[in-house]
Amino acid sequence: MASRTSGKGSQSSAGTAKSVGRTPGPARKAAPAKKAPAGKGAPPRKAPVKKAAAKRPAPKPAASPTNGVYRLVRAVWLGMAHGVGALFRSVGRGAKGLDPAHRKDGLALLLLGLALIVAAGTWSNLRGPVGDLVEMLVTGAFGRLDLLVPILLGAVAVRLILYPQRPEANGRIVIGLSALVIGILGQVHIACGSPGRGAGTEAIQDAGGLIGWGASTPLVFAMGEVLAVPLLLLLTVFGLLVVTATPVNAIPQRLRLLGTKLGIVAAPAAEDGYEPYADDERYDDQWREALPGRTRRAPGRGPEGVFDADDAEAEALARRRRPRRQTAQPGTNRPMDAVDVAAAAAAALDGAVLNGISPSPVVADLTQGVFGDRDRTADRDRTADLDRTADQDRAGGRERTGSPVPGARGARSAEDAGKERTGRRPAGAPPAGVPDLTKPAPEQTRPLPARAEQLQLSGGTYSLPSLDLLERGGPGKTRSAANDAVVASLTNVFTEFKVDAAVTGFTRGPTVTRYEVELGPAVKVERITALTKNIAYAVASPDVRIISPIPGKSAVGIEIPNSDREMVNLGDVLRLADAAEDDHPMLVALGKNVEGGYEMANLAQMPHVLVAGATGSGKSSCINCLITSVMVRATPDDVRMVLVDPKRVELTAYEGIPHLITPIITNPKKAAEALQWVVREMDLRYDDLAAYGFRHIDDFNVAVRDGKVKAPEGSERELSPYPYLLVIVDELADLMMVAPRDVEDSIVRITQLARAAGIHLVLATQRPSVDVVTGLIKANVPSRLAFATSSLADSRVILDQPGAEKLIGKGDGLFLPMGANKPTRMQGAFVTEEEVAAVVQHCKDQMTPVFRDDVVAGTKQKKEIDEDIGDDLDLLCQAAELVVSTQFGSTSMLQRKLRVGFAKAGRLMDLMESRNIVGPSEGSKARDVMVKPDELDGVLALIRGETAP
Repeated sequence: MASRTSGKGSQSSAGTAKSVGRTPGPARKAAPAKKAPAGKGAPPRKAPVKKAAAKRPAPKPAASPTNGVYRLVRAVWLGMAHGVGALFRSVGRGAKGLDPAHRKDGLALLLLGLALIVAAGTWSNLRGPVGDLVEMLVTGAFGRLDLLVPILLGAVAVRLILYPQRPEANGRIVIGLSALVIGILGQVHIACGSPGRGAGTEAIQDAGGLIGWGASTPLVFAMGEVLAVPLLLLLTVFGLLVVTATPVNAIPQRLRLLGTKLGIVAAPAAEDGYEPYADDERYDDQWREALPGRTRRAPGRGPEGVFDADDAEAEALARRRRPRRQTAQPGTNRPMDAVDVAAAAAAALDGAVLNGISPSPVVADLTQGVFGDRDRTADRDRTADLDRTADQDRAGGRERTGSPVPGARGARSAEDAGKERTGRRPAGAPPAGVPDLTKPAPEQTRPLPARAEQLQLSGGTYSLPSLDLLERGGPGKTRSAANDAVVASLTNVFTEFKVDAAVTGFTRGPTVTRYEVELGPAVKVERITALTKNIAYAVASPDVRIISPIPGKSAVGIEIPNSDREMVNLGDVLRLADAAEDDHPMLVALGKNVEGGYEMANLAQMPHVLVAGATGSGKSSCINCLITSVMVRATPDDVRMVLVDPKRVELTAYEGIPHLITPIITNPKKAAEALQWVVREMDLRYDDLAAYGFRHIDDFNVAVRDGKVKAPEGSERELSPYPYLLVIVDELADLMMVAPRDVEDSIVRITQLARAAGIHLVLATQRPSVDVVTGLIKANVPSRLAFATSSLADSRVILDQPGAEKLIGKGDGLFLPMGANKPTRMQGAFVTEEEVAAVVQHCKDQMTPVFRDDVVAGTKQKKEIDEDIGDDLDLLCQAAELVVSTQFGSTSMLQRKLRVGFAKAGRLMDLMESRNIVGPSEGSKARDVMVKPDELDGVLALIRGETAP
């Protein structure tokens, strides 16, 4: 395209010169000027050239009356469609306040109109050419079942109106209905004698129609009617199962439920100690998943107990996670149950991945729609009973989950936790005196089953928060009028500055759009980069970023902010199929990149990350998304957290969640102690890894779960899997101001060694200066996430390269993972305070936090510091470390190394002499050092007033 652009430019120039040559006036006046005498020193004047007259803009085409009629008809049609859709949704319980992009009212109204026309042509024998045509087509295709076609079209239309926000399930329903109709028509055609083309058109219409003839004739010809009928029957059953998302091994239960509702099968009496669904252990237990403020519904079943494939996906997702979070007996394999089969089949037909079922609602709840519509009034009493069962079961779940988490030291006993809740009756529980029908008889007591979405913890179960607590975002735009205007502006800039380049395309992200520019032959990239200010002026945006070249492409990228920015919701990122396939608990959502793809990262692979940005750049929202992602995907057995919030207001929303190993730390001095505890915890984990011969904590945990690793004989210790430990520091600058040496030493040790121990660090700061993010910290924190900074120097501190100073804020960031050369521009995900509160409340309802007492209080017994040290403790420790490590006791050396005066250096030397670290003064000679380097730790502990190790 660049060459074509060049050609056009040359043609335009030639045309301009040609028009100038034809202009008679100036050419004749310029001729005498060439004959001027050469004796004069003044140079000859050039002939004035008249500029070519600007071309008149092409007249706009007259408005066609056809366009106006089309717009009028379209507006009337959509108005009617939205009105009918709103009416249906107001009567039913479908989507309200629906985004216009999700509406399918126009298609639904079209299907309704088509259903009316077909009904008029087939039911009432409508006369006229339209009626005859409809009857001929429908009857010829469907045969004797032509009367059911209007009902089928109407059912599809009503479903589109009631559930437009679930378009992914439409493909599955179409496939199931097609198989169902083909199978039935084929059997009808065989039952009518299998008339062929020789029997005439009327005979085929009186049988299964053209569809039935096409489905049955090849089978009858190849295998005979004996095998054709069973195959068509299997096809019919398959279509029915696909439409209702019912697994094969759940058919008896569904038939028993249907018989109970129709009165054919008598429901067992409650006093017999038997429940209709006692055989299905998941039925009553899964009602605990119902959330406050939402319609209570058992996962995997609709309001009437009919199987719901939408919730089955979440069940299967949790079941895939269970093996890594539960202590299972070695050699035992869990068979694939009904929930897994149905979820896998539904996800396969909806385009999902069988091995990683996405938690997004790709399977429509047919029990709530037209295809599985039931009489809700007849089952209202039973639903109310199950609601009460859910409340009571949830209360029981909280009581069970109050026990300590494995591996937590200093935990309270389960009895003490139970006493605190004694005397409280959960809301919604049956009143006193009413028998609890949900409890089985004593002889039927059995251990609590392993349930989907409820993962076994020590002493109880833990239910992961549902993704329904996180809002969905609207569909992203791929093109807008603003993008076309920017393309035109860029093209004008290249033309005006005579740069042989052309815009070949663009990729629109939520915040910025990257325009791809291809250069012509022999055009330097510097020609584009030199036009940065001109491009910014042309598009009326100062935040223009040029990438040369785009990775993987022979093109220059120009990133320009969108005038119509889009929000990236955290729920949309966590609902990805990739997130469902990867069951790692440390997988977190980051946002959406400039190419429109979602960005996720595994904190265990980073393994540490530095988040920095100015005020209002989106740093706090990023931290909230990280914590919320962990809470949604991980149990307290999987991940424990240490939250440091020197600002006291950023992380208070997470107070009391069971993932915390200590209350949120707001005191900078206690934060330094907490980091030192993390170092000690890391050393303990490495001791276990070395003792049992493992190189990573994941391998150790797998061996513990499989029973391959046991404590030595005579040891009272009970081995349990180590959880991941996530340490989040919201403001590093505050810690570095209070205790810079201790904080830096702890951070450096953690970042250097803690990866294999399952300890990962997230450091956030809004002041990325060199005294906060030191060289040692940067060298050991390989992953960086930079939001908008105030200067180029701050960008270089975070990313070691410019770029962050050109970001536009409010979540616009650059993500540089470990091993990457260039950062990826993205829009950070956003989670509202209401969503965070809902997720936190759900986690609090599952179990109470179990804190450790030794995190902010050192394990070593401390005593008061000697009075003669005073405020010189830090200096004395540095002096002792310097003297012992160098084995050279010189006052002048202390002056130079510690940058203190002679009096202070002499006092430090006297303090060390009183503690037998150095010998007495010998004049100008250096003092003798009485302590060996391997005794340094004991000396420092003695100076600090601690017990020697």
